[in-house]
Amino acid sequence: MAKSPAPSTTHQAGRPPGFDSRPVVAGIVTALVGFTSSFAVVLAGLKAVGADPSQAASGLLALTLAVGVGVLLLAWRSKVPVTLAWSTPGAALLASSGAADGGWPAAVGAFLATGILIALTGLVPALGRLMAKIPTTLAQAMLAGVLLQLCLAPFKALGSVPLFVAPVIICWLLMMKFAPRWAVPAALLVALAVIGISLAAGGTGLGEGNVLPELVWTTPAFSLQAMAGIALPLFVVTMASQNVPGVAVLRSFGYETPWRPSMLVTGAGTVLGAPFGGHAINLAALSAALAAGEEAGSIRSRRWIAGFTSGLAYLVLAAFSAALVTVVSAAPAGMLEAVAGLALLGTLAAAVSSALADAEDRIAPSVTFLMAASGLAFAGIGSAFWALLAGLAVRSLLVRRNTADRERPGRQDG
Repeated sequence: MAKSPAPSTTHQAGRPPGFDSRPVVAGIVTALVGFTSSFAVVLAGLKAVGADPSQAASGLLALTLAVGVGVLLLAWRSKVPVTLAWSTPGAALLASSGAADGGWPAAVGAFLATGILIALTGLVPALGRLMAKIPTTLAQAMLAGVLLQLCLAPFKALGSVPLFVAPVIICWLLMMKFAPRWAVPAALLVALAVIGISLAAGGTGLGEGNVLPELVWTTPAFSLQAMAGIALPLFVVTMASQNVPGVAVLRSFGYETPWRPSMLVTGAGTVLGAPFGGHAINLAALSAALAAGEEAGSIRSRRWIAGFTSGLAYLVLAAFSAALVTVVSAAPAGMLEAVAGLALLGTLAAAVSSALADAEDRIAPSVTFLMAASGLAFAGIGSAFWALLAGLAVRSLLVRRNTADRERPGRQDG
């Protein structure tokens, strides 16, 4: 009788069969990169719409907790390497919007409305189809416009605090050459070191900031200006620049995103985090590849562990959020915005490239970009809303004109 073939699964002594640490490591890296590369953007955005330091720290904590819990739920239930993040483009939008009528409570009300819209996208398919009708080129042009001023911050700061900002930019450039994924986290570490040296040299402390995480409640207020100037653009940017690309990234690795549960979880997480200052959470886009790709292990069916681990790592990072805010708050004026600008340069480049990708449809995106970058505020509503409206109007006019030209009798091309 022939012997049965030996089992093909092998393992090292002392290591359980099937053990693979790569999904766990990939999940931790996903959370570290996602958190450190953009938390400065979040703080800059929340402060721009009226949050004081304690409210901004609360917002960062609420977002970190919402992302962590949301990832745990989605990855465990779906067994797909779903990862979540806060809306970095949305935070950049806030940084360019400025305070709405009604101040910080009105901004919180807009965050709450954004969460409801995200959840409705999962519940009402018609809302998703309506979102799909907004041209991607215009959404990306609006995003590029609101990013422009923040991305100029590092270079403006070179003129005001060169000794503080120059080491950060040099570190970022070197890391972009040798380890691009860690460029922003490394620049952040250099910024923190520069802040520490500055405080030590000046003999000053960190002030009275709290180093322990604390959620601060703000009762939401609602105003038409905040809905139009913050909620609607925040929803559009989050969907177009985060959720849709997040689905595409997972699909590129052979995974189907649990769309409805993802929208319900991120919408509910945004709603629950809004009264504590969280602006929006969504599907991760760029960092999603870390948990879904080969770095998370060769066994595709076990890569969901990377997503799950990233959720646990976010919950650990939440414990350090207040201390980070306290340190960053002691930075010289312009330092926080400079780090945030470096974090968004890649996003700006991608948005501009996408907005102008169609050679026959560049006028409307250009108008949208310039309107958003202008900082125009009218009737208490910021430039992002007017930019989107202007882009849609110009595009509609030019499309009708071009169609009429093509259909005119006797017209010959060439």
